[in-house]
Amino acid sequence: MAVTFTDMPIESLRAYRPGLAEPAGLDAFWTETLREARAAAGPTRVTPVDAPMRALSISDLTFTGFDGDEIRGWVVRPHGDEALPAVIEYIGYGGGRGLPGERTNWAAAGYVHVIMDTRGQGSTWSVGATPDPHGSAAAHPGVMTRGILDPQEYYYRRLITDAVRLVDEVRALPGVDADRIAVTGGSQGGGLAIAAAALSGDATAAVMPDVPFLCDFPNAIVRTPSPPFTEITRFLSVHRDEADRVLHTLSHVDGAVLARRISVPAYFSVALMDDVVLPSGVFAAFHALASDDAAIEEYPYNGHEGGGYRHLMKQVAWLDARFGR
Repeated sequence: MAVTFTDMPIESLRAYRPGLAEPAGLDAFWTETLREARAAAGPTRVTPVDAPMRALSISDLTFTGFDGDEIRGWVVRPHGDEALPAVIEYIGYGGGRGLPGERTNWAAAGYVHVIMDTRGQGSTWSVGATPDPHGSAAAHPGVMTRGILDPQEYYYRRLITDAVRLVDEVRALPGVDADRIAVTGGSQGGGLAIAAAALSGDATAAVMPDVPFLCDFPNAIVRTPSPPFTEITRFLSVHRDEADRVLHTLSHVDGAVLARRISVPAYFSVALMDDVVLPSGVFAAFHALASDDAAIEEYPYNGHEGGGYRHLMKQVAWLDARFGR
């Protein structure tokens, strides 16, 4: 196997609770950010499209996220107008929403599957259609350090706001059971799922982060050997006096901090040979949960690919049980 990096012994991971400090005013920061986004919201548009997966209904989605910016996505569902539970999926680093019908697993399992495009990404491994119209001060290539010296300007403030705003809009979509909405995603998408569940109150009923990124930043940026955490490391190797400001900004979006606000059922996955998202970061977020119904699936011999389709099968069974399907 190509991936041989290990983080720490499994016994240590299962006990890992870094006790990350919260920045002053964190809840007020996010309350005001989301209030502004909701005040700037425009209409949501759902337009059916032709796609080769004819057994499912596929629609182009446009909603408004941070600052009223238009964000694209897909709505994929079984045919018919029955009110079904929904799964919102956020995409991994560098990817976008993809092509119509490229992601169909959750719809094939009987859910309304909503896929969010990722602003300013979507050109590394899957296509996107959403720009990020906001500029940035000097930054390392990639998005990890865009605006990183100020929480108000940080890229992930915008992206997390998009993720929460999508929960708002999915609740109002025709044919969606607003009381049964789950959020999920792999890597960056898993980090966004944690943030969305933490910041959307009781609007989400379950969260399923898969090898989630964006967690335990103080540890990750000094120990992770692979991108994209190393974008921050490289930035600090040039901006040598900015570590305190950077860590302050990151504390506003850290999944291991935000997870303390999650009390809904949670089903995590972690890959113990992952050198992109260290297992310690996943465990840090998992252990921060306030949920009474939480489980983590361990894949000892996998890297960042995690459990793949085998884990998706487990996710479907887990969510079916909680949503009464």
